[in-house]
Formats: sequence, C-alpha cells, structure tokens
Amino acid sequence: MTMTSTNDAPMAPAQHPAPRPEGRRLRDTLLLLGLFALVVAGLIGAAAATGWEETKAQLAKLSLWQFAVLLLLSLCNYVFRGLRWHVFAAKLGLPLGWGANFLHFLGGFAMSVTPGRVGELVRMRWIRRETGWAFERTAPLVLVDRASDLAAMGLILGIALAFSATGIAGGIPVTIVALIGALVVTRPVLLDRIATVGHRATGRLPRLFARVRRAARSLQLFSAPGVMGATAAIGLIGWFAEGYAFHLLLVWMGADIGVAKAVAIFVFATLAGGLTGAPGGVGGAEAAMVALLSLEGVGLETSLPATAIIRVTTLWFAIGIGLILFPVAEKHSKARQNALEND
Repeated sequence: MTMTSTNDAPMAPAQHPAPRPEGRRLRDTLLLLGLFALVVAGLIGAAAATGWEETKAQLAKLSLWQFAVLLLLSLCNYVFRGLRWHVFAAKLGLPLGWGANFLHFLGGFAMSVTPGRVGELVRMRWIRRETGWAFERTAPLVLVDRASDLAAMGLILGIALAFSATGIAGGIPVTIVALIGALVVTRPVLLDRIATVGHRATGRLPRLFARVRRAARSLQLFSAPGVMGATAAIGLIGWFAEGYAFHLLLVWMGADIGVAKAVAIFVFATLAGGLTGAPGGVGGAEAAMVALLSLEGVGLETSLPATAIIRVTTLWFAIGIGLILFPVAEKHSKARQNALEND
C-alpha cells in the first residue's frame, strides 16, 4: 500500500484578503485631493491667462464676515436636507433618532466625490450595522432623497428661468430631465412598470429588475401628498439658500446680474455637472458656471474667482463636514453593531 503524505495534499487556493476599510478611505481621500488639485490648477491657469491683478482685486473685495455668510447659507442647505432625510427615515420605519440620521446624512458627504456619488451609499452600511436592515429595505431612502433633490432643483431652475429677463441655453431641457427623473423615482407604479417592461424587453438582469420592483413598492410609503409636499418645501428652501449665496457673492464682487439669473446659473451648473457623471460634478459644474457668467457679460476676472469661491463654500465645505463626521459615524455604527450582537 502506498502511503500518501499529508504534505502532498492539494493546497487550497490562496485567499486574498478583502481590502481594508482604511485603505478604501485613503483611496477616496486621495481621489478627493486629486480632484481638488486639478480644479484649483485649472482655475489658477485661467486666472493667470486673464491677469492676476484683476483676480486678486476681486478677491480683496470680500471680507471674513462675507465668507461666513456664504458658509452659513450652505449650512442651511445641509441642515434642511438633513431634516428631510430624517423625515424620510422615520416614514420608512427606521428605528433611529434624529441624531443618528443627521450623522449618517452629513457623514456621507465625505463620499460626494465618488463617480455618480455612489460612495454616499456608505450611509446604508451604517444603517445596516445599527439596525440590521438589509440594503434592499433601505434603498428606497436613497432613491427618494435623490429624487427630491432633482425635483427641488428642477423647480427652482424652472421658476428662476421664468423670472429671468433672458433664458439660459439648455436650461429648459435640463429642467425637464430633472423633473422627469424625479417623477419616475417618486411614482412607485410608474417605476414598477418600467422595471417590468425593461426585464421583458431585455430578458436579462432578473435580480436587478426584481430589486427595482421591490424598491418601487417600498416607495409607496413616501407617496402621500402630505409627506411629498412637506419634504419638497424643505428641499426648495435648502437649495435656494445656496443659490442665493451665489447671488450675494456676485453682488459683493460688483457683478449683480439679478437674483433669478444668479440662482438659475448656480442650479443649472450644479445639475449639468451632475449629469456628466464626474465625481461631485467637478470640472463640468465649474466650466458651465464660468461660461454662463461670461454670457451675462461678467468678465473672467470676476467669474473665475466667483466660481472658485462658491464651489469651495458649497461642495468642498460639505466634503469637509463629511470628512470630520465620517470617522464619528463609523465608530458610532460599529459600537451599535457590537451592542446588537451582544444582546
């Protein structure tokens, strides 16, 4: 009889450890810094081409209290949208208080620079740790929140265009696309039907279409007129606050083009940047803002610093808040997870 050594037994394939959360966070942080550096380099290059003296003169017009006002208006947007997230979470039945909901919402801003902002789904991970709810149960929360943003921004853009003396090229199509997207996501029957037709037409991705149908049925919780009306008003106030900040900035820099035009340009550029799919709309939003301001007769010596300042006090301010609260949310969710497992 031939003896077989245990050392001759076939070896199991090597197991590759899953990437550590710290590694993913470092990667996202480096991506954020790289994008920021590219935008800053582009703006510096454009400012150098148009003359440093004019740009510096425009920046010198602003004082610290004016920067503080811009940040406060941005913070107003985040607080109101955080309140809306809390309302939706409560309507979904999540057993979390307002503190946890606000922590999740604001901490998720750290991932705003991921493509399509999919990194903000980290909020779902925190919720799963703290409640045990699977992604399928919390997906409607993400869908209705994003749809509410589209609806609010589409309405603001449409109203601003109506009150503007001159229109913005492409403004109406972007408004229509935003409102249609919001309508589809917030109408459960329509979304369910689209998923059914899509599955029948393609015959593929059955699990994906099944998840969309389940999410559509869950969205019925938010379709009540009272809920949608209240959350729509909250979103309108929040996004208008940032658009009004852009108006104030232009006034302070001596380029008053009117509230309606300033708000329309800010919202249009934000939506256009998002439609490019670039992380945080970086690059596309800035280019659209500078181009639209130029069409309104605002020189590059003003439009460039105005664009840089408003993006720093909105998008990058939100990311800064997210980076501060991200580790807090991680620690809190892990503590809650351990508590649930020990019960």
